[in-house]
Amino acid sequence: MIAALLGCYPVLLVAALWPAPVVFGLVAAASYAVECVAPRAGRPLPDLLAKVHLGITLRFAARETMALLLVARTTGADSPWFVALAAGVLAIHGVRALHTGLALRLRQMLSRMPVTTRNLDVSALRIPRMPPRPLRDGRSVPFLYLDAFPVLGAVLGAVPATLGAGLALVAGLTAALALIPYVRRATPLTDRARVLEVVGEQVERYRPEVILYFSGATAAAYQARMWLPTLERMSRRAIVVLRERGMAAHLEGTRLPMVCIPSSADLMSFRALAGARLCLYVANVGRNVHMLRIPTLRSAFLNHGDSDKEASFNPFSRVYDEVWVAGPAGRDRYRRAKVGVRDESIHEVGRPQLEGISTEEPKTPYRTVLYAPTWEGWNDDLFHTSLITMGPRIVRALLDHRPPLRVIYKPHPLTGTRDKTATRAHRKIVTMIEAAELAKSKARHPSRAAGAEPRIRHLVVTGQEPHLYDCFDQCDLLISDISSVVADFLASEKPYAVTNVAGLPERAFHKRYPSTEAGVLLGADLSGLADFLDGEDTLARARIKLRSYLFGPEYPDALTRFDAAVERVFSGS
Repeated sequence: MIAALLGCYPVLLVAALWPAPVVFGLVAAASYAVECVAPRAGRPLPDLLAKVHLGITLRFAARETMALLLVARTTGADSPWFVALAAGVLAIHGVRALHTGLALRLRQMLSRMPVTTRNLDVSALRIPRMPPRPLRDGRSVPFLYLDAFPVLGAVLGAVPATLGAGLALVAGLTAALALIPYVRRATPLTDRARVLEVVGEQVERYRPEVILYFSGATAAAYQARMWLPTLERMSRRAIVVLRERGMAAHLEGTRLPMVCIPSSADLMSFRALAGARLCLYVANVGRNVHMLRIPTLRSAFLNHGDSDKEASFNPFSRVYDEVWVAGPAGRDRYRRAKVGVRDESIHEVGRPQLEGISTEEPKTPYRTVLYAPTWEGWNDDLFHTSLITMGPRIVRALLDHRPPLRVIYKPHPLTGTRDKTATRAHRKIVTMIEAAELAKSKARHPSRAAGAEPRIRHLVVTGQEPHLYDCFDQCDLLISDISSVVADFLASEKPYAVTNVAGLPERAFHKRYPSTEAGVLLGADLSGLADFLDGEDTLARARIKLRSYLFGPEYPDALTRFDAAVERVFSGS
């Protein structure tokens, strides 16, 4: 792609100096087409060119310069039309600068709002609708393409090129000036006091009782997203408080009100939340301290998963008034870790998210294996992923298995955050699965005889859909690492295998990670995989027993127990 993009320019230069207008026009048109396609090839390509000072603005300016050379060679540099064309091309960039200034001004005014909301009536603020995407592009890239009128017009001569420049100027100026009404309507949103007042009134009218607080990277949005359906179903009114702008867009699909308050000072003085009694936290992050400083709120740490990972017994949990775990296993983790969390502050509330996970085998003519590795963790002590050392070999063994298996591959959303080797392993697995799909597609005759084996469609899941629990329902077996995926999968009562990345002895491994006791252990050499796939399932009863240990009793159900924990806070007991 880079060769095609940059290769056009030497040809354009030669065609302009020759001069060869027809060749120039064909190559210029091709270069515009490549410019359009390049961004779709992925961000690394445009970013790489910008790093070597060959950014998009320079490339367009170079093409315009060569169009001016062509006109100079065919018409003459002394022609008044050439002078007009040169001035017109320069003016196009002036119009682009005007638009960029207006677009950035609009973005700055909206980004300075002290609080943004979802599912709250803030119509009193009269927030303007956003302009069409090409108009709100702060880089004004669409405006660059207006130079196609004079550049391609240069093929026909100085007069068409100059008229093309005039047309581009009119179009660009019209589009830039269209932004002015949006900027004017957004100006009142810079009034900090009024915005906070209007939003505060709406929050007070809603009268929230429970707060779900979340701060983190967009890739970690799943940590809050998994709790939203539970909060929607409980008896108390809940509100979501966020800290990062744009995070609400990653928590769509909920009717819960959301407020995003980036400033710690604004958050701690936002009195509309004063009526709430309980604040729930799903991750241990530094910005939690801003909410923890509000003395009227009782804090409870929910976590975003219930697993044997160190995150499930982090010493940071001592800062919360209470720690809510799913079942006895969560309490025992803190007891064993001795990190300073008192036993009386730990409450078993179940895991309501798991309700609805099917215990039935999927009704398909083939068996399905879900491979769901965790990510590499923030440091080596938290390194539990099999993706780097075992992942491609596991997937290859699954794809080569006979009789054929269907593979669902769902990596952790944070894969590659710390170690790019994990990203490379992930891409290798995706390539393998895509190659297997392609090979089967080619081998399968369009007129397949009736009764023949149906085609197996493997699945790579890197987005929000299908949800992890939907993948549980689709699969017969799970292969995963030490993570909450293993614990949650026990709700399905189906067989699972856990990778022994650290190479611990089996007894020590199960003792350290109790959620693996009812699963098959996979060694670094994939020992245990063949028996797991083809052997007899002897751990069914062990899985049912372990499920009770991890999640607590079946009755009352998890949502009832969760609701009871909330009510206990309100009753003061």
